[in-house]
Amino acid sequence: MKRMKKAALALEPVTSYADGLPIHFLTGKNYLYQTLFCIRSLAKTAGAHFKFILIDDGTFDADLTELVQRLLPNAEIISAELIEKNLAQHIPRSCTALLEKRKVYPHIRKLTDIHTLPGNSWKLVMDSDMIFWTEPKEILSWIEKPDSPLYMRDCMPSYGYTDLILKELSGKQLPELVNVGVIGLNSDYIEWQKIDEWIKILESREGTSYYLEQALTAMIIGDRPSTILADNQYIVNPDEQLIKHKNGILHHYVDLSKKEYFIDVWKNI
Repeated sequence: MKRMKKAALALEPVTSYADGLPIHFLTGKNYLYQTLFCIRSLAKTAGAHFKFILIDDGTFDADLTELVQRLLPNAEIISAELIEKNLAQHIPRSCTALLEKRKVYPHIRKLTDIHTLPGNSWKLVMDSDMIFWTEPKEILSWIEKPDSPLYMRDCMPSYGYTDLILKELSGKQLPELVNVGVIGLNSDYIEWQKIDEWIKILESREGTSYYLEQALTAMIIGDRPSTILADNQYIVNPDEQLIKHKNGILHHYVDLSKKEYFIDVWKNI
């Protein structure tokens, strides 16, 4: 991991374009090096210009901002101050469970901090612990003309709560195996007071879960027609052989695959 962090500082800069295809990353001091590798791999494989929008996870400082300006020229940084302003404008104070959860559970900021941003309702959010191996044509097409939710398929069910309660609360049939490594949503789909109520009931009946954000995202998508990225091309938790041969378009390094990611994978970029 230390070698990967050091190598990130020597990556070739990737320019962000104001009129480029917009991609959001929640990142900060502990994750920026992964964000840089993900972006660099995307720039190497995709024949397109992008607009990179980095959402401060609360750890940005002057040094980190300077680093972003050097390695991601013209990238947009959404500051913690602006995020707080947006939250106050869009999420009612009565959503106490949601706002308290945001303080202790950073993953939920991929919903709260990104989907309260002004501008286009459709937003594509990517995790940083991913590497692109070939051009992600399906993602590029979606960003150019989004008309339905977009998501990766997980390698196993990972919602953290029983299907029974998720269906009961959402009132809808849930999509299977949503993985939020790549997730495209319309901000207008998100009803913050409903999200707040879901959190209260889920945690009171079945406890807390690391996968809460993924469960909430699946509930938001519900039974809407969606663009589902093929799981043999957009691969969550790739095994050793898939990693070795760089099979597929994108690898999302979770669970056991993180070891190879931190040791060797980044050296290919």
